[in-house]
Amino acid sequence: MDDDEEFDDDYDFEDDFESDDEQDLYAGDGGAGGGISLAGTWWDKEALALAEQVSALFDDDLKIYAFKTAANLTIRVRIEKMSTRYGSPTIDDIEAYTIAYRAKLDDAESTGKIPKNISLEVSSPGVERVIRVPEELERFKERAMYVRYTTASDEAATPQEGDGVLRLISYDMDLRECIWGIADVKINRQQSGKGRPLSKKQREWRLQTPFESLKLVRLYSEC
Repeated sequence: MDDDEEFDDDYDFEDDFESDDEQDLYAGDGGAGGGISLAGTWWDKEALALAEQVSALFDDDLKIYAFKTAANLTIRVRIEKMSTRYGSPTIDDIEAYTIAYRAKLDDAESTGKIPKNISLEVSSPGVERVIRVPEELERFKERAMYVRYTTASDEAATPQEGDGVLRLISYDMDLRECIWGIADVKINRQQSGKGRPLSKKQREWRLQTPFESLKLVRLYSEC
């Protein structure tokens, strides 16, 4: 692609950036998308309350990013460390939270507040965590993000969906919208040719989106 190519507002992403296992991923799903997802069992609200008590033991520095219960007596918790910029807990943090939560679960099991033999899994949000919009845009604004969005079209009866690895240019909380550019990462540079930087067309491309049109925003870990 010629670096002096005329800028085109309708720049097309040539790659499908989304993996198959992300088709059902969404913010608040209780897993990689964060949030709370309860199975509707008689014990899961008690289990959640105990998890929140454990966070308080760490002065809310280790907070719940995602919490999910399953009918097969499984609890999955993802924690984030609020004192670090991007919320990444250490192995020691995860171990400390696990030990404290397991102790509370054992006590609750002995008194019949939750069933016996609960399986517990504690982990981090992951390197490609979902970004809560708009609450976490400021926190992660310097990181490359995979963005799936919809755009209105005069020619189409329904909104069109697009995606790409983007960088956040700006956002406006009053207007509830943000402006994106193309992130300087390998998967985007490859469209200009092997070993070449982003083209002028790519560098100048912009996307303005209302918050509500953002279907999925997550960190993108590759350079």
